[in-house]
Amino acid sequence: MPFFNLDDMPPAFVTPAHSTAHGCLVSGSGIEVGVFSYKAGQGAREHFHPQEQILVVLEGVARFTLNGETHEMGPRRAVVVPPMLPHRLEAVTDVTVVSSKTMIDGVGHRIG
Repeated sequence: MPFFNLDDMPPAFVTPAHSTAHGCLVSGSGIEVGVFSYKAGQGAREHFHPQEQILVVLEGVARFTLNGETHEMGPRRAVVVPPMLPHRLEAVTDVTVVSSKTMIDGVGHRIG
C-alpha cells in the first residue's frame, strides 16, 4: 500500500539499543522515513551506521553532534549524516524530528 496515515500507525521505540526515539516508520525498498519524538534530556547515544541519514527538526530544539562537531537545531533545521560517521542527539526541549535513511539489505532505522 503506497499511502499511509501516520496517525493510524501505532508508535514504537525504534532503536532502543541506542536511542529513546519513539514514533512511526514508513519503509520503501530503498528508503525509510520516520517521525520521532524525544523528551527533553533524552536522545540517542553516540553511534554510527552504514546508512546515509537526513534528519529535520519539526518542533523543539535538539543538540546534534556529528563527528565531534555540535550544533543546536531548531525547527526547519536539517543535518545530513554520511555513512559511518559518529553522531548523537540530545533533546534540549521536547523535540519532534523527521528522519530518513537509506536501506541496506533491508535495514534502515531498526539497527541493533
